[in-house]
Amino acid sequence: MAELFGFDCYSPKEIAERVENVGVTKSRLPLLSVVALGVLAGSFIGLGALYFTLVASDATLPFAVVRVLGGVAFSLGLILVVIAGAELFTGNNLLVMAWVAGRITFATVVKNLAVVFAANFVGAVGLAALVAKSGHWKMAGGDVGRAAITIAAAKCALPFDEAFFKGILCNLLVCLAVWIALAGRNVTDKILAIIFPISAFVAAGFEHSVANMYFIPLGIFLRGEVPPDSIPNLDALTWIGFLQNLLPVTLGNLVGGAGMVGLVYYVIYRRQSVAPTASK
Repeated sequence: MAELFGFDCYSPKEIAERVENVGVTKSRLPLLSVVALGVLAGSFIGLGALYFTLVASDATLPFAVVRVLGGVAFSLGLILVVIAGAELFTGNNLLVMAWVAGRITFATVVKNLAVVFAANFVGAVGLAALVAKSGHWKMAGGDVGRAAITIAAAKCALPFDEAFFKGILCNLLVCLAVWIALAGRNVTDKILAIIFPISAFVAAGFEHSVANMYFIPLGIFLRGEVPPDSIPNLDALTWIGFLQNLLPVTLGNLVGGAGMVGLVYYVIYRRQSVAPTASK
């Protein structure tokens, strides 16, 4: 396959095998390790979101420049997850490949995703609280804080169906970023593989559940600190609004990551390659 593709990287078939093996390894991690790595991933994605907000706060930049440059900045989050090591709910959707191959159980997949999701929440919301307390949002005369509130309010105002489909498209790209990062043989390969799919989903305005665990709580924390200045949809920026965003986005992320990447690539490359060894 390497000769066919002509690159010094793992072929798609080899990536599929690696993803499956990684899924088995992740499923066997001690609970404390999963929780700690999940908290790190939530904070890492939050750092990417923080970086994006800095770019978005500059009203002098053209729309497309803000979206693309902000997307590149947001890529920091997944770069840290992949290179430094962490457990991210959206990326762990690919555990479905190890499950359908019969190498881990469905209960194991559900447990891993639930624990990682909760740990990501702690990491992302915890970082949002630290950022709010740090006064970082006061930069540029408070424009950074106003941008954070504007972003959060817009997310809370999304209709259920729109948030769901944006969640699908987001995790389709996130899991493809993880997938092609596994093709790389060095750090540079992995970073370059991550930047383009991640910046694309951010530029397009798609919805990432873990990123929203930072964006929306930060907006809520800052709501009383920054003058509203006619920020649209501010009434939707509540903890209830947060949950109303998180539910459809999470469901969409599951469909896009587990269904449209994990299951599709399993059918293409692994369906006839592995004999089941665990109960489904």
